[in-house]
Amino acid sequence: MLIGVISDTHLGEPTDWLKEVYAAHLAGCDAIVHCGDVGGPGLWRWLEAVHGNVHAVAGNMDGWAHGGALPVRLSLNLGGLTVGAAHGWGPRSQVGEAVLASFGQGYDLVCYGHTHRFHWERAGQAWLLNPGSLQRGEASLALVAIGPHGQIECRQVHVDF
Repeated sequence: MLIGVISDTHLGEPTDWLKEVYAAHLAGCDAIVHCGDVGGPGLWRWLEAVHGNVHAVAGNMDGWAHGGALPVRLSLNLGGLTVGAAHGWGPRSQVGEAVLASFGQGYDLVCYGHTHRFHWERAGQAWLLNPGSLQRGEASLALVAIGPHGQIECRQVHVDF
């Protein structure tokens, strides 16, 4: 299973650039996880329309989502693994650890955003991942491959069109 993990798009509507990124890197993914700061309902509706298995959480800039359109935290079963996602909060140097602690034990992969910086590390029993920001400029996303025996591999993709 291949999971595309993105965050911090900060777009109200999909741009031509984002559509190119989707076609080149995300269209073939079995699932997409967006770690918040989607930007607006237009972008969210587009993601839902172009991909059949997309999940997202609300970020601190997603005021439109606080009416319940997107949850603050999300737990998923993807490829037989327990995956948690939240945008993040607190001091930037401690965001990943705060998100990880909020989920507790029993997660194989915990994804977060907010810092706009790629982060991938083993943290106890879980892998902790921030895909970076998918904004034009120094954009990145992550592709997470889940193998048949639950092994997890992550690749950061720098996006420059």
